[in-house]
Amino acid sequence: MLRFLVRRVIFGVVVLWIVATVVFAMYFIAPHDVARTLAGRQANAETVAAIRHNLGLDRPILSQYGSFLWKALHGNLGYSYSNSESVTSLIGHGLPVTVSLVVGGALLWLVLGVTTGVLAATRPRSVVDRTTTGFALFFYSMPTFLLGEVLLLLLFFRLHLVGIDWFPGAGFVPFSENPLQWARYLILPWLTIALVTAATYIRLTRGSMLEVMGEDYIRTARAKGLRKRRVIYRHGLRAAITPVLTQFGIDVGTLLGGAIVTENVFGLPGLGQLVISSLAKQDLPTVIGLVLLASAFVVVANIIVDILYSVLDARVRLS
Repeated sequence: MLRFLVRRVIFGVVVLWIVATVVFAMYFIAPHDVARTLAGRQANAETVAAIRHNLGLDRPILSQYGSFLWKALHGNLGYSYSNSESVTSLIGHGLPVTVSLVVGGALLWLVLGVTTGVLAATRPRSVVDRTTTGFALFFYSMPTFLLGEVLLLLLFFRLHLVGIDWFPGAGFVPFSENPLQWARYLILPWLTIALVTAATYIRLTRGSMLEVMGEDYIRTARAKGLRKRRVIYRHGLRAAITPVLTQFGIDVGTLLGGAIVTENVFGLPGLGQLVISSLAKQDLPTVIGLVLLASAFVVVANIIVDILYSVLDARVRLS
């Protein structure tokens, strides 16, 4: 186990280094002048040169690259070009919002997707199976922004017209201030992200369970007289859950880097909105910091998933 963890951590560090190098090359070596963009079209050459010097863009590329890596290793992602605030501080403001959205949505889509997938797999070709398959296909084809707008129309706007204010339309309340209001403001975003994502988990769980339930050891367990519920959940689901875990790690890691569509539909001040605003302003340090953060989330999530494999499936051994 220890050797596996060491190898995976080293591999993750290499991946992050490659991502950092590629992003640095895209933004600092590519043929465009950041200083000219920040100065504006009417700025003279002296103003552009002063901005370039203040940002350190007049130094040799290797010097900039070495300084960039050294600061990143120490958690210093630089300062925003647009407001001179540290990138770490900007990320710190948006991260709790995004984590709140992703954690709640992930719990919903995992429970909904896995339980519905198991239900469909244990009753193949039945009405339940066909209904859940249709449900999964419908929401799998539904764009996230469209589902969010529909939920806002039905559960916020229509109810608000008749004096029912159960579901806020936008905003965020920190968990530390009021847990009930925190959940109330996130119900619609949770439902949006969960319904769209759960469709994938229904299909994954159903397909994996159908394959596993035909294995010899499952037939042996049934022949021994074990209860159906024990066979399904103790033996079948534990073996069938591995592809679901793989997808779960990718989805959670990616969304933690910024659930862009959902946050913009519901006006959540998370990392997704920070990504959009930073790209619009060409705020390169903030964009690079967000890319590195998203990459780190994906790497860590995959390491955790690999460890969980050996816990849930006895056939998997880490070496």
